[in-house]
Parts: sequence; C-alpha cells; structure tokens
Amino acid sequence: MVTNKESEEKGGGAGVKARPASKPRGRPRSFDRETALEKAILAFWEHGYEATSVADLTRVMDIGAPSLYAAFGDKQSLFEEVVREYGVRYGSFADRALAEEPTARAAVARMLREAAAEYTDPAHPYGCLVVHAATNCSTPEVEESLRGRRNANIAAIRSRIEADIATGALPADVDAGALARHAGAMIQGMSQQARDGASREELEVLAEIAMSIWPRT
Repeated sequence: MVTNKESEEKGGGAGVKARPASKPRGRPRSFDRETALEKAILAFWEHGYEATSVADLTRVMDIGAPSLYAAFGDKQSLFEEVVREYGVRYGSFADRALAEEPTARAAVARMLREAAAEYTDPAHPYGCLVVHAATNCSTPEVEESLRGRRNANIAAIRSRIEADIATGALPADVDAGALARHAGAMIQGMSQQARDGASREELEVLAEIAMSIWPRT
C-alpha cells in the first residue's frame, strides 16, 4: 500500500501540491526612453518651455501621458532632464573650449566659431535651447534655472580671463567681468540670429569682429 506521503514524494497522486502561481511582473515600457527623451529635447528646443504642452510632448514622443509621467515625472521634471541632456549632447562645446584651449582668448574664439556651426546645423532646431527656452517663460523655477545656467557660463569665462590676467597673458587693467559678459552676449545673440535665419558664415564673421576687440599684451 502506497501512503499519501510516498505518493507525494514520487510526484504523483492527489497529495501533490501545485506551486503557487508567480506574481505577474510589471508591464515593461513599450517605448525606448532615450529616443523619447531626444524627441522631447527637440520639441523644447524648437518651441521653448512655455509653448510646449504636455499634449505636444506626448504626440512627438509617441507615448501616452501616463507613460510620460511614469518615466519622466511632470513637465517641469522632464524639462530639467532635457536641459541636462542637451548640455551633454549639444551644448558641451563651450566647456570643452574652456578646458582644452591654453588661453581665454583662444577658448572664446573657438567657442564662438563652434557656436556658429552648432547654432546653424540643420540637423536640429537652430540656436541654443538654454537661450530660446526662456523666451516668454512664466514659470519662475524654470526661468531661474535657465538664468543660472547662462550666468554660470559667463562666470566660467570670467574665471579663465582672470587666470590669464594673473599670468600676464592679458593686461592687468582688463575688466574681466565686462569682457566675459561681452562674450556671453555674443553667444546669446548668435543664438537668436541663427533662429532669425543667419547663416554659419555670417555668424563666423560676427565671431571674428567680436574677437577683434580683445586686448593683447
């Protein structure tokens, strides 16, 4: 006679207990996050923060609103990520110029040349996202964040200018703050000029004129 216990050990009979059904896993995302983020970058870059609605974003990113909120948070959180990623993918030329060139003059000259090329590249919207996205922005946190980024760029230029003054690469009487703001104004102005239809060649001429005022030792 086979006992229930023996039957269970042999894997047969009514005494076998079925394994509990595994819990269903969360539904995987049906979209590629990096692709969706790139589409969001282009949307904000083209239209600015205020004029880009959640409905616009879901349409261009080809995802539903629940997926957008689950993956990126609200519109402002998405924009913050967009600005950071824009800096990595498109806006890093300025940081590279400051880090790699031997003098502030060389760094700013390279920065302006590369801005002329980047801001007129037909592969993406013209100009600079950090400059354009602030247009008509009525959200204080976003406006302040973008202003902070622009001012940080000017501060980085000023720091390089001050370093050159300290080493004698620039005259001691140079107004580092004014010269840095001039460079910042040129970059921001070139962004708007590009959006207004200026060509790369036209912006490169502006860059040359801008550098002609730089003091020499």
